[in-house]
Amino acid sequence: MSSSPKQRRLVLQRASSGVASRYLVTGMTLVATLVSSSATLHGGQTRTATDGVYTDAQAKRGQDIFTARCVACHGRSLEGLEGPPLTGDPFIKAWGNQPLSELVTKIQSTMPDDNPGSLTKAQSTDLVSYMLQTAKFPSGRNELAADDVLLRQVRLAPAAAAPAGAAALAASHTPSYPPAANLGQLMRGIFFPSSNLIFNVQGRDPGEQKKGTPYEPSNTTAFNWADWGAGIYSGWDLVDYAAVSIADAAPLLLIPRRCENGRPAPVERADWVQYTTELVDAGKAAYKASQSRSQDAVSEVSNQLADACLHCHEVYRDKPGGTVADPSNKAARCIP
Repeated sequence: MSSSPKQRRLVLQRASSGVASRYLVTGMTLVATLVSSSATLHGGQTRTATDGVYTDAQAKRGQDIFTARCVACHGRSLEGLEGPPLTGDPFIKAWGNQPLSELVTKIQSTMPDDNPGSLTKAQSTDLVSYMLQTAKFPSGRNELAADDVLLRQVRLAPAAAAPAGAAALAASHTPSYPPAANLGQLMRGIFFPSSNLIFNVQGRDPGEQKKGTPYEPSNTTAFNWADWGAGIYSGWDLVDYAAVSIADAAPLLLIPRRCENGRPAPVERADWVQYTTELVDAGKAAYKASQSRSQDAVSEVSNQLADACLHCHEVYRDKPGGTVADPSNKAARCIP
């Protein structure tokens, strides 16, 4: 279902009290669902960087670009300085199970940090070739093509299987804490401001807000959460952070906690995790769109985020039968 910008803003107004979701299983079940989905996504990709997907000449071109544009942040040996390492285990863990198209797009759209979007697709592909060479992946006869369809068919490495019992072992050594926020507080602290930043892209191009722009609050008489990062981060950085906050914070909805009215959040219901999963997917989709640095792409994906919010609100938040003292009938929330 698609929502107009007006409808998305309406959904956002509703979001101040509680995006929830439906299908409780357990946190581990949600993780398993997401992992399974990821495996399906990559199931059609049959090549890895071990197959010799670039040429030495291409890697040399990439090295020249890297020396001129990337060394200051990533180091002469790609070891990472201000920016992350582009070789070694951390790099493989971050990018190993993703198609090379994701890495090329990341470079082309967001790098270098002081002039993002200034590299061409071909240059970005050459840079990836140099990364492959540095990581000791073999070269081949054919260049790595600067074509998304072909790049999607290649990953850095096969997905590594987690050791048996690793999740249980990690869980046994991880401290647990009771939730500090009720459901309404969690929504207003994380999901409402983060969603609003993404919805704001509908009418404002994040590219117009550059890093280092002087802070100019839109309302000097009140604290404005939407301006918190102005002058520190670029507009696109803020959209990135909002999107990943939604994706990573959504599983917090599976932790038993109280709703604002004191009722337990209905995490035992089957529909709770379904909507949580929708919120995770919407956050990831928003981040991917933001990485393209396209206002149109983020505006489009805001439909998915709006629907994820709306699906839950229709069941658990928007309750008829309000009174003068409680017009929105908060007393009835968290009850399907």
